[in-house]
Amino acid sequence: MRVTASWITSPAATRVMSMFSDAGEEAFFVGGCVRNSLMKVPVSDLDVSTSVRPERVMSLAKAYGLNAIPTGIEHGTVTVVVDGEPFEITTFRKDVETDGRRAVVAFSDRLEDDAHRRDFTMNALYARADGTIVDPLEGLADLEARRVRFIDDANQRIREDYLRILRFFRFHAWYGDDEAGLDPEGLAACAQNVEGLSQLSKERVGAELIKLLSASEPDRALAAMDHAGVLNALLPGATTKAFFLLTTFEQSVDPVVRLAALGQFDVAELLRLSKQQTRQYDALRVYVEGNESIREIAYREGKKMAWDVAALRAAFFEQSMDASLSAEIEKAAKAKFPVSAQDLLADFSGPALGTILRNLERAWIESGFRLTYEDLMKKAERDGSV
Repeated sequence: MRVTASWITSPAATRVMSMFSDAGEEAFFVGGCVRNSLMKVPVSDLDVSTSVRPERVMSLAKAYGLNAIPTGIEHGTVTVVVDGEPFEITTFRKDVETDGRRAVVAFSDRLEDDAHRRDFTMNALYARADGTIVDPLEGLADLEARRVRFIDDANQRIREDYLRILRFFRFHAWYGDDEAGLDPEGLAACAQNVEGLSQLSKERVGAELIKLLSASEPDRALAAMDHAGVLNALLPGATTKAFFLLTTFEQSVDPVVRLAALGQFDVAELLRLSKQQTRQYDALRVYVEGNESIREIAYREGKKMAWDVAALRAAFFEQSMDASLSAEIEKAAKAKFPVSAQDLLADFSGPALGTILRNLERAWIESGFRLTYEDLMKKAERDGSV
């Protein structure tokens, strides 16, 4: 079998592999670019694995006229940039010592050593420059079956880096066969090692959870996480009932909205998400629990926030969503309040001006945006004379 995706014969990829072959060395594409190409899904990163030591990779790149950056040279990784496209090139490695978070590694001359230190068999697939697959651990069979399986002993793989528990569920959400279910041995190992999750940084956990929740259909993986005790180890008190209802209402995949469906958490403390994600999560929770109408949220925050809040409210309260809601949100999001402070300056000033303006806007929103400029000015006159 071969990788036939267009990237493997691109000028940039060809130049990187020629850099090695012209020097009598061998290199392989590895990991996600090989896996995704075989599964016919988009490729984002191009990773290369080789027996060549990182210092020599730097020298080869320089001699070839390529820009080489020692991004992680102590771990064997050099980034070579060709025509603006980065290739992460890493020397074959084997683990010497692990602590459940990061491994101490030694360089190796053997591809097999490099394969055995990876997490899942589908990630231990290599491709030569011509696309020919090298499959040292029978990962191709697992890939074709869409089976996420740990390499060798699942418990050992997990104890090398407990983040692999989350990666197991995330990879099933993205690549697994829901009808076949999750690999029993891997699932049991995840359940047995839940306590190790506490060793991980909140940043790593948050990033991995967001990736899992970004899958188009993560329901089976999330249910398995919940059953294995992993979900509550990460988010104490989390429940999946509203989540499963939310996925029937959502208009697009948004991992932060899905996270909000799992319950109320201090995400800044538990997951250390980005500032933007934290603000979005907090706003969703405030609106879901608040009294603002969906039309007001659409007017103030836009269509997406309004729909997300409506979907979350429906999911939490196990309600349906009105068929006319989409049109109502669309109308509210486009509405423009017809009165400005300038219109009221002749009769109001100071705090009274702000109060009357807010009251008029509230009445306008509650009217379904039907009150006209004339209606509102008459109301201002009446209210101001009280």
